[in-house]
Amino acid sequence: MDGPLSGIRVLDVATLFAGPLAATLLADYGAEVVKIEHPRGDPVRSHGAQRDGVGLWWKMLGRGKKSITLYLGAPDGQEIFRRMVAEADVVIENFRPGTLERWGLGYPALRAINPGVVLARVTGFGQVGPYARRPGFGTLAEAMSGFAAVTGDPDGPPTLPPFGLADGIAGLATAFAIMTALRARADSGHGQQIDLAIIEPILTLLGPQLIAYDQLGTLQPRMGNRSSNNAPRNIYRTGDGGWVAVSTSAQSVAERVLRLVGRADLIERPWFGSGAERAEHADELDAAVGSWIAERGTAEVLRAFEQAEAAIAPVYTAADVLADPQYRALGTIAELPDDELGPIRMQNVLFRLSETPGRIRWTGPPLGAHTAEVLGGYGVDADRLTALRAAGVIR
Repeated sequence: MDGPLSGIRVLDVATLFAGPLAATLLADYGAEVVKIEHPRGDPVRSHGAQRDGVGLWWKMLGRGKKSITLYLGAPDGQEIFRRMVAEADVVIENFRPGTLERWGLGYPALRAINPGVVLARVTGFGQVGPYARRPGFGTLAEAMSGFAAVTGDPDGPPTLPPFGLADGIAGLATAFAIMTALRARADSGHGQQIDLAIIEPILTLLGPQLIAYDQLGTLQPRMGNRSSNNAPRNIYRTGDGGWVAVSTSAQSVAERVLRLVGRADLIERPWFGSGAERAEHADELDAAVGSWIAERGTAEVLRAFEQAEAAIAPVYTAADVLADPQYRALGTIAELPDDELGPIRMQNVLFRLSETPGRIRWTGPPLGAHTAEVLGGYGVDADRLTALRAAGVIR
């Protein structure tokens, strides 16, 4: 069996990040994913770094998918899409609410064609509410969720992440939502519509901040690399110019760290037994730990912490990740052949299953590489392909 999701057919008509990532994860575990792109192509193909004019982000996000071009705004495109929906299990889209309905492809229409289809709708603000029709991106979710407000230095501005954090979290949530809907379908025989707003999953991951405000009226301040829940917790500079991250979420680990750096006396302080109280004394604890680390090279610091069974990690760049023996042991990085670029290294499948593992079948293909193959399976012959191409419905 080619993965645990073998036999699941997915139509990915979403663009950019969140929706397409959900489809990528399903493809990694065996789902047959057809990426349906506008004849101009998904904008992610030209987003970010490129090599020889080939988008590198697409190579990861498009992996395991068959790429076809089909303009859903044209009646011919809609007619072919309906044929595809009739045999699909999942449709993933991120058009502005009302767009599918305007094309006659809303959920009631798709359900009439295929009662078992699951329609996952991934938008910035969801399908209902006063903001529903606003254009929405992950950046706005990172701002509206409260993430940016608590990120950054105390005397600095709210800070956004330099990558698609909210989109990535929404992609993971969408994949989970789809699997939940498919599990429900196994009992009922009916599909359903998923309404996922990108502003919501990241809010869930912010933990107890809403409850704390609701019950106590308190707001979490920006604290840089510190935590309001424990200390020492920070990024520290080593003697040879490296950076390391230290966490002491467990009381026993906090005690080991202070013994290691020669400040066992702090363990006896009445405030040391509580993570929150330790956080109130972060200046003193950072001085103790930071000064010890600053006097030693990175390798020595890491070795000493490991021997003391204290939690530490070096601050890595992508180059370090590719060279790390732990990632290598886990198989976190996959090397794959690519027809356009040759060997490519990228993140492997998200998790390891002992009996039905996933795998990356191929990297993101050129635009429309599978159009003739896929549409041929729906009765579109060579003459029709030529006519569709002339009309701009496919490329």
